[in-house]
Amino acid sequence: MDKPERLRAAIFEVVKNQMREESPPETRESYDRLRAEGYSEEETMKYLGSVVATEIFEVLEKGRPYNKENYIKALKALPNSPF
Repeated sequence: MDKPERLRAAIFEVVKNQMREESPPETRESYDRLRAEGYSEEETMKYLGSVVATEIFEVLEKGRPYNKENYIKALKALPNSPF
């Protein structure tokens, strides 16, 4: 598995953990909503993963603390891109 595939798998694992732990519950709610709107499993995971990746970038590259409110806002805005 190359680096992009490992990164994608790691981000998808974050999404799965959030849904399993219901933390935040909005991750599962967004998953269910997107699936009900007709998006495939793969598309839905990519959308949710994009929110995770954006938040990671903001924290690591811009040095800002995790902002749960912005994270949840981005989840609720899907399928619109967080960037």
